[in-house]
Amino acid sequence: MRIGWGFDAHRIGPQGPMIIAGVTVADDRGLLATSDGDVALHAVADAILGACALGDLGSHFPSSDLQWHGAASTDLLSRVIAMAGEAGFSVDSIDLTVIAQSARIAPHRDDMRMKVAEITRVPVDRVSVKATTTDGMGFIGRDEGVAAVAVAVVI
Repeated sequence: MRIGWGFDAHRIGPQGPMIIAGVTVADDRGLLATSDGDVALHAVADAILGACALGDLGSHFPSSDLQWHGAASTDLLSRVIAMAGEAGFSVDSIDLTVIAQSARIAPHRDDMRMKVAEITRVPVDRVSVKATTTDGMGFIGRDEGVAAVAVAVVI
């Protein structure tokens, strides 16, 4: 068993949609990034890569490579799952926390859990999605960005 930790953060921009954990949470604004900016799936992918000692998301999908511009993070995470499998690992469980001031996670939590479970091939009862705010502090508290942290257990 190995454990990996992942983190990601992106600025909020004026064009939507905002996709978090593979689910659209807002249509009127989005997250600025090379890909679709899904901070949750990026954190999960980095946690899995870390647990498998396979580097980080940026080393596999560099923002300087035009093929990743506008990429769906669901596809990036699927590729990470394939890499983990090729290295002899499978994901056992995931714990994900989204940190956002105004993006509402609770109404979408079950869909997010199901989406992460589907992509990672983990039973949904082994996928946790939580949310918190920063109570008005920092860039997240000023509603300038969204972040996520994830822990993945691989076997």
